[in-house]
Amino acid sequence: MADVQVSCIKKQPRNDPYEGITHLGGTGGGGWKWTRQEVISSIEAKTNTFYTLVNGNRGDIGVVNGQNGKYLRTYADGKWNDNLLSLPECP
Repeated sequence: MADVQVSCIKKQPRNDPYEGITHLGGTGGGGWKWTRQEVISSIEAKTNTFYTLVNGNRGDIGVVNGQNGKYLRTYADGKWNDNLLSLPECP
């Protein structure tokens, strides 16, 4: 199992707070980009863990069951938050 840092996201449309993240990515291993569903499946299968690192603070990424299906959120300091939305756009 790998512990993978997420450092960017793709979101359509980018500035709409109500539309979901389509892809997550990072620079580890020469750069990578997975669909949201691939990350959800990997977390649920326990094949990888994912996290963000913002201003030195780690936020573990987990799967949440929402009204419109499963989505990803970060969990840090004992609470769920939206750190993923603050990440820059993936190339």
